[in-house]
Amino acid sequence: MTPEQLEAEGWQRLPTHAFSASIGPTLFSGEPGKRTICLLADANAVNENLGIVHGGALLTFADIAMGFAVADELGGSHFVTAQLQFQFTAAAQAGTMVTCSPEIVRTTSQLVFARALMHCGDRVVASTDAIFKVLDTAKMTRLKAG
Repeated sequence: MTPEQLEAEGWQRLPTHAFSASIGPTLFSGEPGKRTICLLADANAVNENLGIVHGGALLTFADIAMGFAVADELGGSHFVTAQLQFQFTAAAQAGTMVTCSPEIVRTTSQLVFARALMHCGDRVVASTDAIFKVLDTAKMTRLKAG
């Protein structure tokens, strides 16, 4: 499946830049709070010796997907990943679409807790949990100013 084929089915491209873009095209469907994000792992994301998606690419995708859910939850606040736990449960074969439907577990004034399962078709390939730190933008501005 190509990004163009997914777009024809109503998926939208998730804007990624620099490192995040290196794992391949990411797209999303659904409304805030109920989104599905997919990765079309390109040749750069494949462990060429085994013909499977590289574990680092899956970790990056998990961070992107859950971060997108956190961005929906916070509505514009800045945040960073404070902790990411990841359990590989099966290999994701090269050329398959990996999907993730993140869930926000809890939001406090300073932290957001999220979790997700990652699938290739009906098969779970990973389970992940993360904690994101909400940044104090006024404090960041003061620190940058020195």
